[in-house]
Amino acid sequence: QVQLVESGGGLVQAGGSLRLSCAASGRTFSSRAMAWFRQTPGKEREFVATISWSGARTGYAESVKGRFTISRDNPKNTMYLQMNSLKPEDTAVYYCAAANTDWTHDSVGRYDYWGQGTQVTVSS
Repeated sequence: QVQLVESGGGLVQAGGSLRLSCAASGRTFSSRAMAWFRQTPGKEREFVATISWSGARTGYAESVKGRFTISRDNPKNTMYLQMNSLKPEDTAVYYCAAANTDWTHDSVGRYDYWGQGTQVTVSS
């Protein structure tokens, strides 16, 4: 099992920045692709960004490209999401996820472990 705990969410004004963290424990953090997803009430969980174990491969949803940056620090078993130029439509609960493989994907079903989520609220 891999346990994931998100932190760093909060309330920010439009145009501001936040950095989310995802701390992993349990089975090895390495050799796993990781990702961020987000969800708003009544909607399906949507892909935000993904990163391979080495960090060499990343992918982003079109809606966040150029504004969000995903990264990871494997010795610290932590993944990050730097969010800049935030918009009200970025408001959601953000979840981190880990896969059992190093294949990066944008599909919820490809990830095996999930955190509990952290709320991000962007005011206009």
